Amino acid sequence: MKTKNAEAVTTTATTAESAAGHKNMLQLIQLRWLAVIGQITTISVVTLGFGIHLPLPQMLAVLACLIAFNIASQLRWHERQVVSNRELFFALLVDVASLTAQLYFSGGTTNPFAFLYLLQVILSAVLLEAWSTWTIVAVTGSCLAGLALLSKPLAIPLDHERGLLSLYLQGTLICFVLNASLLVFFITRINRNVRAADAQLAHLRQRAAEEEHIVRMGLLASGAAHELGTPMATMSVILGDWKHMPEFMNHPELLEEINEMETQLKRCKKIVSSILLSAGETRSESSSKTTINNFLNDLIREWQASRPIASFEYHNAIDQDIPVVFDTALKQMIFNVLDNGLEASPHWLRFDVAREADALRLTVTDAGPGFMPAMLAQIGKPYQSSKGRPGGGLGLFLVVNVARTLGGTVTAHNRPEGGAIVQLNLPLAAITL
Repeated sequence: MKTKNAEAVTTTATTAESAAGHKNMLQLIQLRWLAVIGQITTISVVTLGFGIHLPLPQMLAVLACLIAFNIASQLRWHERQVVSNRELFFALLVDVASLTAQLYFSGGTTNPFAFLYLLQVILSAVLLEAWSTWTIVAVTGSCLAGLALLSKPLAIPLDHERGLLSLYLQGTLICFVLNASLLVFFITRINRNVRAADAQLAHLRQRAAEEEHIVRMGLLASGAAHELGTPMATMSVILGDWKHMPEFMNHPELLEEINEMETQLKRCKKIVSSILLSAGETRSESSSKTTINNFLNDLIREWQASRPIASFEYHNAIDQDIPVVFDTALKQMIFNVLDNGLEASPHWLRFDVAREADALRLTVTDAGPGFMPAMLAQIGKPYQSSKGRPGGGLGLFLVVNVARTLGGTVTAHNRPEGGAIVQLNLPLAAITL
């Protein structure tokens, strides 16, 4: 079981990382659109504002290729949700190639915007695995060296003595502000994606631990049920013998008590049989075909017959009856919610059943003291109980996990007038025949 849980956690961890990778890829696509807008603005200002001659056909061709690649990326990653490290690495290589081509046609290393290579390196350090990041470092370093050797210098005066009036220093300042702004904006969002993936992974690990806890409890309950079978059978035989003894037959009060003991013993046997059935058989083997209203009505009759309660209200608002398959686990789950409500409110309890679209909604309302705020925050966690006894708090824990197995949810909140409401929402697809 531990191996299976470990495999499940590993699989879900990979899924969480892929989901974060998809969000990061969308961030890169947004950044690329900003780069397109920035390149168009810069080319226009340099050409029209400063009168510097640039090879516009070549630079516009590079820009068109970048736009086409980004459109293709947006279409691809809109449909596909899983992004690997290699795909992020390739996307950053395309950005590096585009920047290198534009710098080659606009002065190479003499262009102050050559410092934008740092943006690519830092993004790769945040997004990629170590080998990919070092590859980006090597590629950008090689591109800078190649530009220094092969590109034609930009025809602007290096008049640094003019201070901020120097075009080169103005370009360097703009490049720095652009680099810093983009890094702060996008790395903040990327870190948010990483934290969300880590939180999801922690939740999945907690869920795997809870499911392993359930398996252990199931094995313990199954073993206890097997052990209880023999003494209960012995007691059943003894009670049957007592009923035919003259000492008891001549005392109606004693005979009535023996009958009551037999009734309670039969109930114990039924509970043990349900435990064994749930622990030892698959759903299809332990399930029974019925209709949704018949199942719920029979369940409530059985529950009421064995639980002392002063006032119990049952409201079934399902008009259209449908064929379904229910098993003992689901039945025990509803019993647990009702039993918890009965313990908190022994004088009044309400059970509402309704259908909402493709879901079954079961609501238990009581007039007890309600849940403590700390318990509401940890609803469904093991050993969260207000009853103050060892081993308490497993009822709702089992309820939440059975509902989750069926694809449903369990919510709880306190009533303003006192008491609590526990609501179960189960998809009908999980139980419909």
